[in-house]
Amino acid sequence: MDFKNQGEPPLNPTNPSDPKQPGPSKDQDKTKSSLVDKIQQLGQTNVPAMDEQSNIHCLTIIGQIEGHMQLPPQNKTTKYEHLIPQIVAIEQNPKIEGLLLILNTVGGDVEAGLAISEMIASLSKPTVSIVLGGGHSIGVPIACSAKYSFIAETATMTIHPVRLTGLVIGVPQTFEYLDKMQERVVSFVLKHSNISEDKFKELMFSKGNLTRDIGTNVIGDDAVAYGLINEVGGVGQAIKKLNELIEGQKQKGDYVQ
Repeated sequence: MDFKNQGEPPLNPTNPSDPKQPGPSKDQDKTKSSLVDKIQQLGQTNVPAMDEQSNIHCLTIIGQIEGHMQLPPQNKTTKYEHLIPQIVAIEQNPKIEGLLLILNTVGGDVEAGLAISEMIASLSKPTVSIVLGGGHSIGVPIACSAKYSFIAETATMTIHPVRLTGLVIGVPQTFEYLDKMQERVVSFVLKHSNISEDKFKELMFSKGNLTRDIGTNVIGDDAVAYGLINEVGGVGQAIKKLNELIEGQKQKGDYVQ
């Protein structure tokens, strides 16, 4: 007969409030919360890991580009105030040698999109963009802002004039403002792509291609043929090209540390 536990109540493994029962450790709590976060954010419990930290930073622009006005919560948005600090950090971080820009956007705020485009174009490090799904409206200059651009074979880019929504003051100055804003977009695209001004404006003001709108929906191969995008390809080709640009910049000796 065992008298070791005589006079002490037995431990109840099903009762977590039992003072005799050891509770979960802090490490176990952190692991559980980490798993829950991954499931909520990514839909899976783990993500592919690398043995060493990558020298390429991936920046995604999805949904609608949110500018000075906050969009409804049901909209999938990319907030420009989130992207700008990342772009600055990419330029400053010596461990990051290249930027991969992935776009699947319907467009959005013109000034916010131009701000992002100008920042990407002014980076001293190699940049490659890839349009997956769609890079519409103000997404066109963002896609062109990289030093080399790709588009998926089935991806599209909608080119149309600049427009305003909401209350508009019906005076000549309003239309002059719209025209100047549009010229900013046109000049940026012409500067950072191989498309001609006449062809770009022809696509922008074309009638009959878009339902209830003016403009053109350009598919992958056509975007390359027009000179808007450099090459048709996917993620593999984009990363390969980016690595080539990184090695080329290192060999030239002008790599910024």
